[in-house]
Amino acid sequence: MRVLVTGGAGFLGSHLCDYLLKRDHEVVCMDNLITGNIDNISHLSGNERFSFIKHDVTEYIFLPGKLDAILHFASPASPVDYLELPIQTLKVGSLGTHKALGLAKEKGARLLLASTSEVYGDPEIHPQTEDYWGNVNPIGPRGVYDEAKRFAEAMTMAYHRYHGVETRIVRIFNTYGPRMRLNDGRVVPNFISQALSGKPITVYGDGTQTRSFCYCSDLVDGIYRLLTSEVDTPTNIGNPTEFSIMEFARKVIEITGSGSELIHEDLPVDDPKVRRPNIGKARELLGWEPKIELDEGLKKTLEYFRSRVS
Repeated sequence: MRVLVTGGAGFLGSHLCDYLLKRDHEVVCMDNLITGNIDNISHLSGNERFSFIKHDVTEYIFLPGKLDAILHFASPASPVDYLELPIQTLKVGSLGTHKALGLAKEKGARLLLASTSEVYGDPEIHPQTEDYWGNVNPIGPRGVYDEAKRFAEAMTMAYHRYHGVETRIVRIFNTYGPRMRLNDGRVVPNFISQALSGKPITVYGDGTQTRSFCYCSDLVDGIYRLLTSEVDTPTNIGNPTEFSIMEFARKVIEITGSGSELIHEDLPVDDPKVRRPNIGKARELLGWEPKIELDEGLKKTLEYFRSRVS
């Protein structure tokens, strides 16, 4: 296949580029580098099946030649990013998705939308299943990301139903691994960088809120299975093993051998109290479930972060 990956210089986008190239596909990576990093794809520069285009997907996308699939991953994806870039986040979820779907329609390509567990908001059911409509505050500070993704899902399904575009929607739960930014703002890079620097580890609230953590290689495998499947409705991909933030902080301290203390700060507005995917649909229809345990994944991530923390 010839595949376009929007946001391809980002954390997950770059891992997708690697995965596709290893399966002998041709990859066009598109990114405006607002939150992506060219270093994430620099190792691919000599690959004749890889090309990079610096472009803002909220503008018209021109791509000559055939195209079989689009993986639409362009978007700020961490609280730090979308709180600093609220308008850009809303635009890429709406205008960017519209442009990507227009390209898919023109080329007869299949489009996979990277959605998020944030469409469930601060959930009132646990674990979260794909038929849950969510509990989202549309005017809160996190609403710029949550509602951008919810709109993107609605737009994707509209193109699927009205124009007959082949579409897939993945709802991604917390994912971690190499190439995350140190200042990403998400819990994994926050805790690891603080631990490696010997700084206090910042736990928001009392730390009883929960998250589940999926290693990037597991997630990318699930995304590819969804792309090549016949499942055209939203599908959760994530790790169903759940940890409290306090448990996770202690695990990071243990694995890094850090002497960092734990300090508490106020919980951010609308921060979800629980987050855990029900992956029954992915297990049944895609034959997928995560394989990398948290300790193993954290050790792999730690190797990457050690070289970047002074």
